[in-house]
Amino acid sequence: MTTLNLDDFSDLIERPDGGVRRDAEERRERLAVPAGALGRLDELAEWLAAAQGRVPVKPIEAPRVVLFAADHGIAAAGVSARAAGSAHALVRSVLDGTSPVSILAGRLGASVRVVDAGLDCDPELLPQDVVRHRVRRGSGRIDVEDALTREEAEAALRLGMRIADEEADSGTDLVVLGDLSVGGTTVAATLVAALCGTDASVVTGRGGLPIDDLTWMRKCAAIRDALRRARPVLGDQVALLAAVGGADVAAITGFLLQCAVRRTPVVLDGIVSAACGLVAQRAAFRAPDWWLAGQASGEPGQTKALDRMALNPLLSHGVTVGEGTGALLALPLVQAAAALAAELPEQPERKPND
Repeated sequence: MTTLNLDDFSDLIERPDGGVRRDAEERRERLAVPAGALGRLDELAEWLAAAQGRVPVKPIEAPRVVLFAADHGIAAAGVSARAAGSAHALVRSVLDGTSPVSILAGRLGASVRVVDAGLDCDPELLPQDVVRHRVRRGSGRIDVEDALTREEAEAALRLGMRIADEEADSGTDLVVLGDLSVGGTTVAATLVAALCGTDASVVTGRGGLPIDDLTWMRKCAAIRDALRRARPVLGDQVALLAAVGGADVAAITGFLLQCAVRRTPVVLDGIVSAACGLVAQRAAFRAPDWWLAGQASGEPGQTKALDRMALNPLLSHGVTVGEGTGALLALPLVQAAAALAAELPEQPERKPND
């Protein structure tokens, strides 16, 4: 297998069709509802039209929630409110239909796919179609060791690319992206701090399950130590993901890049998907044009990452549960924008003597 060079994506990824977007804007001017009356829904519809390459825009009919799951070794440093190695319980909740994202997906007409990139559990605990993609069991503790080998980082990237191709080939017309992890926000904050050139304290948040002050200080220290390991490899995205990433983080990065190649729009959730977006942006600067920020989670690292990618969150409800839940809440807005743009009537043409 050839060595993976993420810089190749810069030539593979094009922006959504600007000509189609202008056509969508012109059509919007002809609709019976006055321009501006629908607020940001107009902008969303025009973005979708450009992504789909067609006017009028096609309604969103096959949305898919894709969740990448893994355990991060840094959780053993006491940086999370959840026990290290317990991400499989989050996966089980999703599969059993008892998690927020499962309940909402059923209501909103979105199917859910869970991909085990690096859970630290016996494969027998979960269905084969979930665990068959696993790159490795858990990841290294990033404050003192690499999360992955370079070979594992490449394998995880290729996994994400493969999942993106499968979704595009199956007809998925919008992806709601999320993660199921323990220790993931610490890893994500490290990547954001490294790529944005900030200190640990600037990006350290309270996580999905809020942590107390002592745990926050341990988390901040872990990110500070991991940053020392991240900075020397900033010029090599694969080496960066191996040093301070994880199998799910690398897989999401590959997934985002390949979704942009395949012209599949993606709604990002929290800090983990935002951090992966930053890594992907380093490889291909046009890639963020294919993504929406579903929500502002309140994590300082997410705010920093979205600002760097010029993505403005659709919602700000303070949802910190993760699992793609906040991004999924934005799905009805995107669907509404598409439906209105496609179905609202145009104004009748004025006759010359009117």
